[in-house]
Amino acid sequence: MKLRKIKILFSLMLVFVMLLTACTQATPAITEAPAPEATEMPALAATEEPAPAATEAPAAPAEAVEITFWHAMSGSREEIVNGIAERFNASHPGIVVKPEYTGSYAETVTKGLAAYRTGTAPTILQAYEVATRTMYDSGAIVPVYTLNTGDVDWEEVVTPIRKYYTLEGNLPCMPFNSSTAMIYYNKDMFTAAGLDPNVAPTTWDDIESMSKTIMDAGLATGGLSMGWPAWIFEQMFAYHDQLLANNDNGRSAIASEVYLNSEFGVKMMTKWQELAEDDVLVYGGREYAANDPFLAGQFPFLVQSTSSLGGILKNATFKVGTAFLPRLSDEYPQGNSVIGGACLWVFDSATPEQQAAAWEFFKFTFSTEEAINWHKGTGYFPTSVSAYEQLKSEGWFEEEPNHATAFNQILSGADTPASNGAILGDFVVIRDIVGAAIEDVVVNGVDPKVALDKATADTNQVLADYISLLP
Repeated sequence: MKLRKIKILFSLMLVFVMLLTACTQATPAITEAPAPEATEMPALAATEEPAPAATEAPAAPAEAVEITFWHAMSGSREEIVNGIAERFNASHPGIVVKPEYTGSYAETVTKGLAAYRTGTAPTILQAYEVATRTMYDSGAIVPVYTLNTGDVDWEEVVTPIRKYYTLEGNLPCMPFNSSTAMIYYNKDMFTAAGLDPNVAPTTWDDIESMSKTIMDAGLATGGLSMGWPAWIFEQMFAYHDQLLANNDNGRSAIASEVYLNSEFGVKMMTKWQELAEDDVLVYGGREYAANDPFLAGQFPFLVQSTSSLGGILKNATFKVGTAFLPRLSDEYPQGNSVIGGACLWVFDSATPEQQAAAWEFFKFTFSTEEAINWHKGTGYFPTSVSAYEQLKSEGWFEEEPNHATAFNQILSGADTPASNGAILGDFVVIRDIVGAAIEDVVVNGVDPKVALDKATADTNQVLADYISLLP
């Protein structure tokens, strides 16, 4: 039964990748510069530097337990992952961790499940947040909470991160890299247009009025663009404390229905269409393509993953400001922004010795020192409360206020099923469906209700198909 289940879910992952690869996006030109390559969503300090040469892992002593770690951290982040493994191996002579970059998040998950079917799975797999339900239902994993020997207090995991990945009251995977989304803005444009650069927008109406002021001054050709717009749409549901799916966003039971075309969803999408019709909202693709024209000064605002912070701060020729996500209006309650990123999973094909070794590695990555190194080296949130508190006491966030924005945002929001974000089966396919609906609305002028009705029907069918394949 378990192998049948894996075969089915692996087939679904192949569909995910084919859909993502074959997807044809509406792409009005917003810059002639090529978009930076992006194989993953989260990392506050991502850069566009070429990937460094992989560091060859040291040969393991004959008695050492070897564990393989497949991940999607490319570029400078791969070097940092290799450094973590090297420090762990040096301090744990009986264990050798062998990290291996295996492509994008989708590729890494697909390869991992495929390897499980053939008996060649790694010990540890990094899987992004939209694969959480698939990994959990796969029957291929050892829940990480069962590996905890009592030496990690789960309350030490930063609350919004812990809440996102918790299913049925427990953590099935080890949180590793997390980020969220926020506003970036061009302070120099504010000053030139007579706006206070230290007063950031708090609502979509603020973004509209400030953008028009800057555009009317001839300082920009547009006002706003977004990265990962389907994810931002999900963020808006959580940020306004609106459920995206039934069964408590897929947490009290597996989700079978979504609310994309709810009154809130239609109102949010209508606002985006109005901004696009006024040339304020400039469609920027489904990932990071909007970053370059923002850096080129084509518009003053960017709503994007905090994964881009490091690269933007490094490459901007203007003063960069950051702010919380914009709200639609005060008629909706305050929710919270949603975690993006990835979690570490252990395959049940690992030997008991490898599973124990994987837990030792998880404890090492979760330690205060390593969590701080990880944050400073990549910009991802440190997953432990102790690391966050130490960074605060050191004055890190005072020195780097733009890094504090995302933390302050996720730590000041609500704690409800809606604000914790949704866990959906075949979420990768669903995000693709929503992305197509957004393009129809903001690029092709399709009525928001019509587009979201179709996206809702298509998504509900995806969920029904997913549920039908479960034992």
